[in-house]
Amino acid sequence: MKVSRRRVLATAAGAVALGRTAAMQSPAPAPAASDPSKAPGRPARTLGQRAAFEKPQRITRGATGSQTPHQDLYGTITPADLHFERHHAGVPEIDPRSYSLLIHGMVERPMMFTLADLKRFPSVSRVCFLECSGNFNRAAPPETTPQQLAGMTSQSEWTGVMLSTLFREVGARPQATWFLAEGHDAALLARSIPVEKAFDDAMIAYAQNGEAIRPEQGYPARLLLPGWEGNSNVKWIRRIELSDRPFMTREETSKYTDPLANDTARIFSFVMDARSLITYPAYPVTLTRGWVEINGIAWSGYGKIQRVDVSTDAGRSWASAKLQEPVLPKAHTRFRHLWKWDGGEAIVLSRAVDETGYVQPPRAELLKTRGPGAANYHLNPVTGWLVRSDGAVVYNQEAWG
Repeated sequence: MKVSRRRVLATAAGAVALGRTAAMQSPAPAPAASDPSKAPGRPARTLGQRAAFEKPQRITRGATGSQTPHQDLYGTITPADLHFERHHAGVPEIDPRSYSLLIHGMVERPMMFTLADLKRFPSVSRVCFLECSGNFNRAAPPETTPQQLAGMTSQSEWTGVMLSTLFREVGARPQATWFLAEGHDAALLARSIPVEKAFDDAMIAYAQNGEAIRPEQGYPARLLLPGWEGNSNVKWIRRIELSDRPFMTREETSKYTDPLANDTARIFSFVMDARSLITYPAYPVTLTRGWVEINGIAWSGYGKIQRVDVSTDAGRSWASAKLQEPVLPKAHTRFRHLWKWDGGEAIVLSRAVDETGYVQPPRAELLKTRGPGAANYHLNPVTGWLVRSDGAVVYNQEAWG
């Protein structure tokens, strides 16, 4: 049958009209869940949460500690809920309304301060790291993350009152050269601290990263000694007693002393030496050939980080990494170094140099000084990662002793 041009056009017009009618009568398909621009999002919340896809977590070390997931973090500030914790008898629950801090001993005016009293004094804020003196896993296997290797250091912005302000308020006597800081936990952890630290940069801190200190960080108030080993930064602080001599507590006689290779031991080794930690690439990352940004953190209890050196050939040669500004004293500093991986096996290392000129030592040098039987305190050897030819990254394991 012969079909005229007029009939073809009429049929086409009818089909278009039918299509339009069907489209008007059929309900629109539901927006695709994968396209957030097609539907309103969730309403506002009273408390912010991480994205459902981001799940950084501390890992616990028994019942007395937990470690920060450095491989999952950026920059230098540790979120408060990921800050490492260490305690000797659990985390106490203290009502801030009944909290008080007693300062007595060699003072003109023994005084008791409530939390409200402390907050009435001029406040200060500073960024600094905290580190447990036992922050090194010397038996770490190749399948070790940065968190498992050195996860007991974290950094926050702390807010509180300078301890020197309180010592002036109570009239600390010139003869007082030491003070006892005692916590309100079940262990009654107590440490002897030189008074000169109080008049340097010590604080009674009651806030962390813009909010009240978390319970595991000493709520409602803690002693903060920037750059000094973690256990001397007494949490849940309830009493300070000034004296003309150290108190020789359990925590500084049976613990927290450092045996040396010459059969002596050092005591009151408060300051944390310079150290660095590569957080990427690290186990369990797998690399592909090409450019890699090596990055990590470095810190020193003696002041600012001056330089971080990175080696990609097991220490045969070193290059200076770029330091992220601002470089603050007694604070984590982020470092970065670009490296083009060619697919061959490589050992990637980092070493920190602080403003005193101190250089983070290789393991052999530290072992020579401390001896194979050294306690697990203040160990800061150069560490790094083995990149295998298939791209798998594991901890560069070295024997201790």
